[in-house]
Amino acid sequence: MSELSIKVIDKNGKTRFVASGDNEVVLVNTAEYQEGDRISLETGEKNIYVWFQADDALGASLVYITDNISFDIPFGEKRISYSPKAFMGSSHYLCARIAREDELKSYRNLALNVYDQHGDTHCYPHAYANVETRGESVFAARNAIDGIVANLSHGEWPYESWGINRNPDAEMTIDFGGEVTADKIVLYTRADFPHDSWWTSVTLRFSDGSETEWKLDKSVKPHVLEMEPKKISSVTICRLIKADDESPFPALSQMEVYGYIKK
Repeated sequence: MSELSIKVIDKNGKTRFVASGDNEVVLVNTAEYQEGDRISLETGEKNIYVWFQADDALGASLVYITDNISFDIPFGEKRISYSPKAFMGSSHYLCARIAREDELKSYRNLALNVYDQHGDTHCYPHAYANVETRGESVFAARNAIDGIVANLSHGEWPYESWGINRNPDAEMTIDFGGEVTADKIVLYTRADFPHDSWWTSVTLRFSDGSETEWKLDKSVKPHVLEMEPKKISSVTICRLIKADDESPFPALSQMEVYGYIKK
């Protein structure tokens, strides 16, 4: 068994709410969040897979935890890339549970993590990029793995995306935290035409040293690439070739990586 603890901690480091349990924990927070609050998940064991839910409006994500994690409650400009229902009100249901072996062997989107943040989060999958448009939350790399595939507009939720700030050398990496087996990639490119442009080609660079060039069409529908199973710990989307059109704004709404944590 592994002890799990969820805490709501204020800006001064004071614990406002806490709950603990073996292998599973539930915390009900009966107060409105204040700016500077954060949610901490502490585990008695490291390098484990956990179902983690920091907010009932966002649901749970299956994440790989290498150390205790801390999730900052978003306020101000950072809020608009989340559902307006998230973290609101005075009744919040938080929970965490150690993942079962059969869940780790199930076919799934390995890239999904609605609680990804900037920096060294100790929580995977984790998306990071060498550029994000104007540093705005609605164009952060984390938006490309939050499970939201709406791509017919841009800006506030549910149209957040990874924006490349017109940089032809932009790259985004999804780090899984450990080795997984992947056999399919799905891209939802942003399709707010004619505001948006699109990519005619992208390259996928895998941690095993292999690369795949992928030709894309102008489309609102998902682009699907099926491949031989690869054992990888990360994948980078790079060499983004923009279409020859008037718009300077290609962007990525969502990237999904399908396969198994344990095969």
